[in-house]
Amino acid sequence: MKIRPLGDRVVIKRLEAEEKTKSGIVLTGTAKERPQEAEVVAVGPGGYVDGKEIKMEVTVGDKVLFSKYAGTEVKMDGEEYTILKQDDILAIVE
Repeated sequence: MKIRPLGDRVVIKRLEAEEKTKSGIVLTGTAKERPQEAEVVAVGPGGYVDGKEIKMEVTVGDKVLFSKYAGTEVKMDGEEYTILKQDDILAIVE
């Protein structure tokens, strides 16, 4: 990976959207909702914001849920990634 996030930022890659509903209905491309679940691919070092230390709570490889409209999407080497602040991550999926 050539992206190294700064401060309390995290680089994530969205997981693939479901192709079928639980009842077996096949979804078309326009009917699929973008997933809010992703895998962490890079983590910044943390830092200080307003004099408070920010510790990074996620690590590379974690599966996370994040805010729907969070972050900035970037494309590198044909892959799409999202860079967001750790605050935009809602939960770690175990």
